[in-house]
Amino acid sequence: MPTESFSLFDLAPGRLFADRFRIDKVQRHNGLAPTFLATDEKSGEAVCLTVFAPSMFESSAQSEEFRVSCQAWTRVKSPHVTKVREIVALPSGVAWVCDVPRGEMLKRFMEEKKRMDATKAVKLGLALLDGLAAIHHVGLVHGDIKPQTVYHDVKSKKLVVELVDGGITPGLWNAKHLGERTALIGTPFYAPVEQFGGESPDVQSDVYNVAAVLFELITGVLPWPGKSYLEVFQAKLDRHAPSMSKRAPDLEIPSGLETAIAGGLIADRRERYSSVDEFKSALERAGSH
Repeated sequence: MPTESFSLFDLAPGRLFADRFRIDKVQRHNGLAPTFLATDEKSGEAVCLTVFAPSMFESSAQSEEFRVSCQAWTRVKSPHVTKVREIVALPSGVAWVCDVPRGEMLKRFMEEKKRMDATKAVKLGLALLDGLAAIHHVGLVHGDIKPQTVYHDVKSKKLVVELVDGGITPGLWNAKHLGERTALIGTPFYAPVEQFGGESPDVQSDVYNVAAVLFELITGVLPWPGKSYLEVFQAKLDRHAPSMSKRAPDLEIPSGLETAIAGGLIADRRERYSSVDEFKSALERAGSH
């Protein structure tokens, strides 16, 4: 691999990257950086390698700041968060070495099945919140929870749910010192309204993301109507949380479950759940009826 930079050619299947990782194939792309399935020739184990190219950073100092800030992710311990093994410094770039998530993207399940039984969805939601609790416990936020960053193994007899790509969005935000120079960081269909105004992801935005994912998973439709970012933004300004019953009138939604999910989707963050624990308690109550 070049000493000063690298190209897509260095990430082609079969190539040895960073003198250590044998690239197998692309697994996913989070919109900011590609993740490859690879073999760590140091340990012989299969890993996921997320590569942040030098072009993403304005200087080597900026990439180093990002690398250092990412180290905290190696301390997150939860069966519902894919383990980050180490953060590797590259010439003017950075790579995350992670375990291979089990199952497949929740997005693929939703494209095929459209909906999930409410009881199963609540269990999945509680697992996601447990994973978030571990993330928040070490002072981090995920920053971009959506069906593409949730892995779920439908074939397993045990509940298998894992969050991937945590911290990438807020980590780059901080390393680049973006402040309010950007209008939105995150994914518009799942991000709270305050992020459209330039606020960085936080604990409440993570909770909001999970509520939006559960709403879509159960109903088969996104919480807010609109195809463009502007239309979605305008819909999110409504002070009332979106109604699952109105968005999916053919479904019979338990009122307690609708109320629990609505509490995470209120536009005014002062009225929204302030923590994972609040949302988890509401979901547990809804699931017990």
